[in-house]
Amino acid sequence: MNVVVLAAGLGTRLGRPYPKPLTPLADGRSILRQQLDHLRDAFGPQVQVTVVVGFKMSLIMEAAADEASFIYNELYDQTNTSKSLLKALRLAPPGGVLWLNGDVVFVPGLLGELTAQIDAGQSFVAVNTDSVADEEVKYTLDDDGYIKELSKQVVGGLGEAVGINYVTEEDRAVLVKHLDRCGDQDYFERGLETAIGEEGLRVAAVDISQYGCVEVDFEPDLDRANLLGARP
Repeated sequence: MNVVVLAAGLGTRLGRPYPKPLTPLADGRSILRQQLDHLRDAFGPQVQVTVVVGFKMSLIMEAAADEASFIYNELYDQTNTSKSLLKALRLAPPGGVLWLNGDVVFVPGLLGELTAQIDAGQSFVAVNTDSVADEEVKYTLDDDGYIKELSKQVVGGLGEAVGINYVTEEDRAVLVKHLDRCGDQDYFERGLETAIGEEGLRVAAVDISQYGCVEVDFEPDLDRANLLGARP
């Protein structure tokens, strides 16, 4: 199992002096530590985790030194997630890749829900249909039920992308091509959207609304993330 964690950014909106993935949670773990624990619980000790680092990278590397390999995005202060993911997909071991933003807090059962799609060899975006906030990445579907549009600018979105995604080995090269064409400030969702629109990449929307999942951008997000520990 190949997993990439995108953890290079400055995290300016949360306003911490350290990388956002190292933000402490109410259970005493950092966001990154909780992610690593969930990944190993779901996929076993053999899971291959690669963390893309940038801002204060030594802190991230110390926190995950025994459990991950690292890719350095030296332009972390000038580029967005499209370029961090591009580096990771070019350098990570062969095969399909599950990737997640380094600021996503989720309950353990969520990864089990995604395993069936991974086993079926289907590229996907995990989505929450319970919320469609203007500032979040939203999506629509085509007539066959696959992702059609995927961006913050989507009008009439059916839900939000939660920051956990998968690309199969067969689709990986196409996504790399489109990430390479993305602008420096594009989110990785732009690469998915152009690959879908121009090359017919088929990406499923996997509804994980029944599971707690919060992408931590602001203080209220962190408050909601800390409430997840109270969920059964």
